[in-house]
Amino acid sequence: MDSIEYEKRTITRGALKYTGKAKQVYTTDDPDILWVHYLDQATALNGKVKETISGKGELNSAISQLLFNYLTGNNIKNHYLHSISKTDELITSLDILPIEVVTRNYASGHFVSKFAATPMQKLTPIVQEFYYKSDALDDPFINDSQILALNYATNDELTKLRAESTIINRHLIDLFRQANIQLIDFKLEFGRTKNGDILLADELSPDNMRLVDIATGNSLDKDVFRKHSGDVTVGYQEVLTRLQQII
Repeated sequence: MDSIEYEKRTITRGALKYTGKAKQVYTTDDPDILWVHYLDQATALNGKVKETISGKGELNSAISQLLFNYLTGNNIKNHYLHSISKTDELITSLDILPIEVVTRNYASGHFVSKFAATPMQKLTPIVQEFYYKSDALDDPFINDSQILALNYATNDELTKLRAESTIINRHLIDLFRQANIQLIDFKLEFGRTKNGDILLADELSPDNMRLVDIATGNSLDKDVFRKHSGDVTVGYQEVLTRLQQII
């Protein structure tokens, strides 16, 4: 499919803008709208490990659309516009900030190895971290003064990122709890509209969240792929099925 009706007009897919770890992004004939295609691809170590996994793109797209719609219903502004197919969607074109915002509710992953924290230790208060988006540099940690000095964001924007991430965390914790899933940590990305407004961007899926089944303690996220502990799509499908039952 190369075009779709959206808001009483036809949007036509244009040239490939870029290919990311798990998505392709295309221009459209509307400069304010992009066309996203989710790939059947899983990566680890900032893309150094890559594998094709059948059906993963469809699962990521479905979960992400559900979560963006859920957040839209809770007054969180984001880039998601419209579903095109099981793997494609329209989004608002943004100037993406080169900053990843990581929110940690429990100790896991690099937080455990860096600080010798007890795995799954509840973190009070929650931990928020900024990372510079660069696969070549392995997404290094970056602090406020470094961000400001490098002009990656303004002080007001950093305040906005923290506040939005905190609110999103509360909403997602509540939603996943209803699905009997524990939200361990997650990564968010944001971008600027042409008017300078900050919107939530990228995707919302088990690719950028750690999710644990409350009943079994099993991982339902990309850690299954990272640790080679099973079929990653099994957990993704479980997340999708549970969300569909409550949203």
